[in-house]
Amino acid sequence: MAYTFEELKHKTVADLRKIASDTEHEALKGYSQLNKEHLLAALCKAFNLDMHVHHHVEGVNKADIKKHIKEMKKKRDAALEAHDHAQIKFLRRQIHHLKRKLHKATV
Repeated sequence: MAYTFEELKHKTVADLRKIASDTEHEALKGYSQLNKEHLLAALCKAFNLDMHVHHHVEGVNKADIKKHIKEMKKKRDAALEAHDHAQIKFLRRQIHHLKRKLHKATV
């Protein structure tokens, strides 16, 4: 049976050990002595699964927002050199707003 990382993560240690006992793989040697964290890593290696979740952005153009953030950071650096505190504050808030926009669109 094919498993996903999310399915394995929500199983108990006993269930994971049962899965490991039914699976023949070098990474699962000594499975009965492993704790859940190490057992998950070994099972992911045996089943060739990614151990982290890949997020992606929906609803906004990520490349345009990141390009805009880079431009604003250059302006912010110039404002820092000029000691223009009002402009620095404005640009920092804008950068923060754009970053939050990206984070909210990430699923």
